Amino acid sequence: MKRNIFIIGISIVFLIFISSCGNNSDEHLPTDIIYNPNTASGKADMENLPKIEFEEEVHDFGKVIQGEKVTYGFKFKNTGKTDMLISNVSTSCGCAVTKYPKIPIQPGEEKILYVSFDSEGRKGFQNKSLTVISNTQPNTKVLRIKARVVVP
Repeated sequence: MKRNIFIIGISIVFLIFISSCGNNSDEHLPTDIIYNPNTASGKADMENLPKIEFEEEVHDFGKVIQGEKVTYGFKFKNTGKTDMLISNVSTSCGCAVTKYPKIPIQPGEEKILYVSFDSEGRKGFQNKSLTVISNTQPNTKVLRIKARVVVP
């Protein structure tokens, strides 16, 4: 009997612990900013989607001295009719690090996605990709950075 009460008590404590983990309301965005045009009928409403347009999709840093860190900002605009949200930006290598807005971007609003390239340990021509994931259709956009790393 005592064993059953002990197991139930531990279970309750465990459930309380799990339900409280990561329950920071500042980290969660309201779900009404995400618009999904797909329907069961197959007739998607593409008119009211957010749209991401970059001024430039490829940036060439040119000649970079090995060990140098360079940064560039890809300017973009939400040309759609609803709020846009970038959920993630992944890079093709650890030598590139991104910084992007994590709040909803209003229609017509312009923002900048920054990428820093660290040429330490690299040499020759470098061509790296950044994959932007957002609530647009299609939901991915690939950007590129290039550099020619020279050894001093």
